[in-house]
Amino acid sequence: IQAITLLTELIRENFRNSKLKQSFLPALGELLYFIASKEEKGECPGECWAVPSATYTVLMRCLREGEERVVNHLAAKIIENVCTTRSCHAQGFITGEIGPVLWYLFTHSTGDSLKITPISALCRITRSSPNAFQSVIEKVGLTAVLNSLANGICKIQQYMLTMFSAMLSCGIHLQRLIQEKDFVTTIIRLLESPSAFIRAKAFLVLLQVLINNREMLLLSCQTRLMMYIERDSRKTMPGKEQQGGSDYLSKCLDLLIYHIVRELPGILDDILSALTNVSGRKHPSTVQAKQLKMCLPMMPVVLHLVTSQIFRPQIVTKEFLFNYGILLEFIRSIDSGETNLDRAIGQAASEELIKTTLLTFEAVAEHPSLLMTHRLTVEDSILPPLVSLVHSQNVEWRLFSLRLLSETTSLLLSHEVTAEEKGESLNSNNKLLSLIKDLLLPQYEHILLAPDPVPMYALKLLVALTERSPSSVSFMEEIHLFPVIFQVILRYQDSILGNTMQTVIALLNNIVANKSVNMMILFEEGLVRHVRNLLTGAMALYLEADNKRSTKTANVLLLSLLDILQYMLTYTANIVRQTLQAQKSGAGGDTQAAEDLLLTNKPLTDLISQLIQLLPSEDVEIFLSASQCLLLLVQLYGGNNEESMSPENMDSFAEVLKSKKDPQELKLLLKIVKRLVS
Repeated sequence: IQAITLLTELIRENFRNSKLKQSFLPALGELLYFIASKEEKGECPGECWAVPSATYTVLMRCLREGEERVVNHLAAKIIENVCTTRSCHAQGFITGEIGPVLWYLFTHSTGDSLKITPISALCRITRSSPNAFQSVIEKVGLTAVLNSLANGICKIQQYMLTMFSAMLSCGIHLQRLIQEKDFVTTIIRLLESPSAFIRAKAFLVLLQVLINNREMLLLSCQTRLMMYIERDSRKTMPGKEQQGGSDYLSKCLDLLIYHIVRELPGILDDILSALTNVSGRKHPSTVQAKQLKMCLPMMPVVLHLVTSQIFRPQIVTKEFLFNYGILLEFIRSIDSGETNLDRAIGQAASEELIKTTLLTFEAVAEHPSLLMTHRLTVEDSILPPLVSLVHSQNVEWRLFSLRLLSETTSLLLSHEVTAEEKGESLNSNNKLLSLIKDLLLPQYEHILLAPDPVPMYALKLLVALTERSPSSVSFMEEIHLFPVIFQVILRYQDSILGNTMQTVIALLNNIVANKSVNMMILFEEGLVRHVRNLLTGAMALYLEADNKRSTKTANVLLLSLLDILQYMLTYTANIVRQTLQAQKSGAGGDTQAAEDLLLTNKPLTDLISQLIQLLPSEDVEIFLSASQCLLLLVQLYGGNNEESMSPENMDSFAEVLKSKKDPQELKLLLKIVKRLVS
């Protein structure tokens, strides 16, 4: 203590002598640090070593403006070192002016090392007294501090983030900081830093902000917080090459993720509460409008979280989907006009709410495992209001909800289940099918005849329905959907390779393949004419195709149409066979019906030449389908078609007979030739 007193007196008496101060200050600093560290370890003598107040006064004078930079630096270094300890001696530097003095020294120093020391000293003091940093902000303004944070070098940014975190955790300057958008965006920009420590501390500061102001989560999401979280989550995964500070970064990240996951139910509850209060009202009150304006803008946060691969598995739970179903019911009410939010939040905000809500379920629906895990909740809570939205007067919402319904239903119906799940899945399917049959299909005529691309999604739903539920074909027959399907075929026949036409052909295939379908109704509606025209176009495209992509599309389309043709011809052949057998057995038989059916299908003989042209195809499936259809046609009608024996067709037969080696295939071809010439 005597040495400290002596050095203090020497510096004070020779304060104008800069060289002397530069000599004494390092020694004074070493002694102060020695005493502080001993006290921290509990190794000081029975009585505390009391540092004279004059020592602190002298060191503060050495920090002031006008002093040489070396002296400033030495004094700041002493404060930095002593304040690293948790001792009473560090408390001696905590004065009302220490913050602004060190900040001035930081902003007026040149060179990184001279800048780092005062900001480091300020950081150490802030750890014990956050008011020191608060006094800086009050004197120079938050904008100046944020500019220094944004433009500083890594070490400086690290110290400043630590100070902001200390202030927020103590509640100092809290209300201003958690409301300051520039502050939040500046912190988020620091997540681009190459330093893991800076990113970790930035996550901690954001955590403090979000704990005290949930609404800042929206701004954070809009400024790509989710992207930064996902990036650093991947970097800190086990097995990845770790950089320094990765463990610290991982822990800070986990704290932030945990908090955000816990916040989401509250956000959704607030939105539902606000909508519940105005449900069915055309003119919300001022208080209700204020609540809507406060809560509804948070809906994009839900979307951001659901689209994040880090948050999605943690937030998409049974409870979340149940609440989402309630929200979707409110959306239906808003869309139908039962509830009017336009006066409260404006038409644009109302439409944005609907769009964001639908986009949220779209993000969930893109992950089949989530839908299947919570299948019953999806079917009970989400699909009914989604079906209602298909009848929306707004074209965009009608299309959006139909697409979601089509994709979701297709997935739920086509999911393969294990033996244990079979009973539950059957009940679930029955419930889903009943929902579609009762609420959706009776209105389907208007949907199928709506402008593009509504029919394509409507047809996709019917394809999934007819694949998984044979009884749905009978229901379609009951509500007279077959004529509408043929209208769709007529409408899109000029773009045979388009998605809509491919989907309607897949649907037609499912219908004619259904054992319970009344084929005579289909024949009466012009099935033969439509199939002949479609096959004529499809075979021409296939034979003319010159690139692999169009060939592949034409292949799929042609195979589907050939399947339809085969079902039609097989049905006709069976009727004719049954009539002949009945005549032979003496049981009579309706020969007129058989003759009428043969006459109805007669236009299909126009396809014989093109089917013969398909026989040399390198695609085995097309060869087999074409040859089976050809055999049925010549068995029913013989070689009556004059073009069937043309030189071009004979060349095709010659080519295919030479190329085929399989006895069964050769036998099939010879049967066709025999019937043609007989």
